[in-house]
Amino acid sequence: MEHFAVIIFLALGLAMDAFAVAVAQGAAGHSSTLNAIRTGLAFGVAQGLMPIFGWLLGSTFVSQIAAFDHWIALVLLSGLGLKMLWEARPGGEDEPAPKLSGWALATAAVATSIDALAAGITFPTLELPVIWTCIVIGAITGILSAAGVFIGGIASSRIGKYAEVMGGIILIALGIKIFIELQI
Repeated sequence: MEHFAVIIFLALGLAMDAFAVAVAQGAAGHSSTLNAIRTGLAFGVAQGLMPIFGWLLGSTFVSQIAAFDHWIALVLLSGLGLKMLWEARPGGEDEPAPKLSGWALATAAVATSIDALAAGITFPTLELPVIWTCIVIGAITGILSAAGVFIGGIASSRIGKYAEVMGGIILIALGIKIFIELQI
């Protein structure tokens, strides 16, 4: 699979918001196995489904955007990365996170996967296999989110900020890589 590295890095970058929320859940004392499974499933499913909606939007307009698709990939992925870096800046919220369940968990899962919707818009440009990419994104997000609940329970909420910074850097680097490749 020629796009394997791009898919893995995209999945890791997109998973960092959900991972940071999961770490905060664990750090706030919500680190039970049931909560880790529930959090991992909710974030993984949302993160895996949202790129499909973005892909549908992107593929509908692919002929109209072909001339500047590399700019779209650069702006969307780098913009998402910069957003993550902004949210991870010092002076952010240091309060314990409330336990997420039910609608609150569903809302958090959708909110953290909006970036996956935007990334899905780039799928037609990158010629990524949509279903495979979405499965990988969902699986990596689910696994990292479940692990994040336990890691947060052991470590502290501070690791969540580092995860967001790393996710932001990955998405910016991926946006630049795609821009350079599509320019050539």
